[in-house]
Amino acid sequence: MILGTFLTALNQTVMSVATPELMKDLNIEASTAQWLTTGYMLVNGVLIPITAFLIKRFTTRQLFQSSMILFLAGTIVSAIAFNFPILLIGRVIQAAGAGIIIPLLYNVVLTLYPPAKRGTIMGMVTFAILFAPAIGPTLAGYVLDISSWKVLFYGMIPFVVIVIVCGHIYLQNVSKTVRAKVDTKSVIISTIGFSGLLYGFSVAGNSGWLSLEVIVPLVVGVLSLGLFTWRQLVLESPLLDLRTFKYSTFTLTNIINIGITIIMYADMILLPLYLQDARGYSAMEAGILMLPGALLMGLLSPVSGKLYDRYGAKWITIIGIIITIVTTIPFTVLSDSTNYNYLLLMSTGRRIGMALLITPIQTAGLNQIPSALSAHGVAIWNTSRQVAGAVGTSLLVTVMTISTNANLQDQMSVGKTNGEIPQNMLTAASIQGVNDAYLVIVIIGIISLVLSFYIKSGYIYTDEIQKRQMES
Repeated sequence: MILGTFLTALNQTVMSVATPELMKDLNIEASTAQWLTTGYMLVNGVLIPITAFLIKRFTTRQLFQSSMILFLAGTIVSAIAFNFPILLIGRVIQAAGAGIIIPLLYNVVLTLYPPAKRGTIMGMVTFAILFAPAIGPTLAGYVLDISSWKVLFYGMIPFVVIVIVCGHIYLQNVSKTVRAKVDTKSVIISTIGFSGLLYGFSVAGNSGWLSLEVIVPLVVGVLSLGLFTWRQLVLESPLLDLRTFKYSTFTLTNIINIGITIIMYADMILLPLYLQDARGYSAMEAGILMLPGALLMGLLSPVSGKLYDRYGAKWITIIGIIITIVTTIPFTVLSDSTNYNYLLLMSTGRRIGMALLITPIQTAGLNQIPSALSAHGVAIWNTSRQVAGAVGTSLLVTVMTISTNANLQDQMSVGKTNGEIPQNMLTAASIQGVNDAYLVIVIIGIISLVLSFYIKSGYIYTDEIQKRQMES
């Protein structure tokens, strides 16, 4: 299951370094190309609320095998795509399969392991979930230097087939199935809500925040999610039981995780764009710059899980966020001569900070909710993470686009340029756009840091508390 999770998570960011080549090959803009990553994460976010129902209704083997087969189908469609719409369809099919895998794996962990041992196990799971998308840009950079972007998908096919075959032979069922009905209205409302929010954020860069094309989807999205929330609270058997939010540690760590997810996924889009478009580095060079951080992030995830089992989440999280903020600040003052090795050092530092905090806050949040709500807690956690990644990426690309256009207009008005825009102006404007986007990331990091001081020290295992109350 961890291997299958690794492959599906890898696909979240494997397109990030390929964005410049796809823009040329498919004749699309950056705001369009980013849908290959944003759309993937959004479909995950839309589908994950349904996983609480699916985990109860179907066996572990049925869900895992069905998801991997769907993921394989999407990979094949992406590999044979000859234009952007078909490639996007393939990515959406991939995401439909991948959206079930990670919540299913989390639920298996919560079922098999007691709270006192979950930190270490969650660290192993986080290794797959974070290490895979972190090495995605490096792997893609190597492939793009020697071949076409299609190889990114063709090369994935045999590995997915191996996972499906091994799952058929070795995977066992770990949970009992319950006959339940899915609330179709809730599924429709949540899909409209999440889709509306993302579309509004995505087109804001080109259309402007005050245009109807932006305002209408955002309003529809917010109202739909409000209706979805109300419906889940009044239903006897909700699609997604939002009463898990009454557990304070779960709610707090979930909010912090949203901020950290935005920081992580936005960086995977912004840094390759700066390196390749503004600085002229190859896809391989952009990928290599992100590789050391990816390796350390993967290696430190199990370590941070063990630290959580010993010390709890609060101070590990605080230290991790401080490291992340300090190493992000240099990215707010990038120029056309910023040293490559300096960027490599700071990028690696950011990954170390995030590796320290992600496993502890996740384990602390999920440990607090009772076992009866585990499937819903896992679904909510992963929905928040996926939607935060999608909306955060769109928001920061929008910030970058708006800032770039504004800076370009300022330079043109000062230089009184007529006709074709000089390349140095384009480069300077795009770099300033990236700087402003990273400034937003720093602000999000500071907010997350303040919230982390409210995490309770020690452990809160709700099932154990309830057991002691019954015994007394």
